[in-house]
This record gives sequence, C-alpha cells and structure tokens, in this order.
Amino acid sequence: MPTSRLLHSRRALNFAGAALCFALLGYALYAQYGLHLEPCPLCILQRIGILLLGIVFLIAGAHHPRARGAYVYTALLVLAACTTIGIAARHLYIQSQPPGSVPACGAPLNTLLQMFPVTEVIRKVLRGGGECAEISWTFLGLSMPAWVLLWAAALGVLGIWANGLLVGHERRVRLTQAPTTD
Repeated sequence: MPTSRLLHSRRALNFAGAALCFALLGYALYAQYGLHLEPCPLCILQRIGILLLGIVFLIAGAHHPRARGAYVYTALLVLAACTTIGIAARHLYIQSQPPGSVPACGAPLNTLLQMFPVTEVIRKVLRGGGECAEISWTFLGLSMPAWVLLWAAALGVLGIWANGLLVGHERRVRLTQAPTTD
C-alpha cells in the first residue's frame, strides 16, 4: 500500500496505533523484568492508560465505523490520552521536587488495593511517594514519564487524525464521487 494511501486508511492507522501501544507496553515489561526496574504506582497507572489506548485503537480498527461511531472512538482515545498525559505530568512534577520534599515510600499498590476503595487508592497514588520521585532510567535526557507523556500526546493526535479528521475526508470524497442526477 503506498504511503499516501496508508496515511488515509483509518483502519491501518488504528491498527498502527494499537501496535505502538502494545510495543510501548512490551518495552515497559522489558524494563521491569529485563532491566530490573520496579515500576512505581504512577508508572502502573501510566501503563493502564497506554493499555486503554491500545484497546480502543484495536477495537476501532476492527470495527471501522463510519461518522458517529468514529467520533465516539475519537472521544475515547482523546480521553485515554489526556488521562495518561495528566498522570505522566503529575509523575514529572513529583520527580522535579527537591530531595526530601516528597513523602517516604508508601505501601505497595497491591496492599493499598486490599485496604482501601479504588478511588482512595487513586487519590493516594496521585499524591506520590518516594518511589515515584526516583529517576532510575533516562533516554536522551528524558525520564520514563516524560516519554510516556510524549507518546500519549502523539497517540492522541493519531487517534484524532485516524478517527476524527479522516472521517470528514472520507465523507467529502464519497460526496464528490457520488453520481449526480440531472
């Protein structure tokens, strides 16, 4: 498929978005098990956000709806991307704090989930702890949450392009190709 047609294929773009999300999750698992970098609770929430993006992209690619359905997928992708960006931004904020200003490490996420309702766990995790302030990995000078933020933003733009903007383009093409009745 030529590149210009690929960029205008909503199904291909949705599947590419899903593949990117699953590749990012694959690298996160490699970092955890291969590089022995234990994820903090905010890292886990960011993984969930990327997973949700991947699932929505995959379903959008398989479903390949027209008009309204595509706009629903656009909204879901934007919501998942913005949530992930917000969590990553909060993580970056916690990492930017001076040493000693972030509370000490709290209980592991599994323990918190057993002890508190999910809404309380999310509230506690977003406050951050010592394990979230630690920067144990960088690439090109950016920490893991910075990369997640950039990828979530890029995937959000891809979701808007594939499911929002291309629907209008497809509609205009169909209208110009429709036979006229004179």
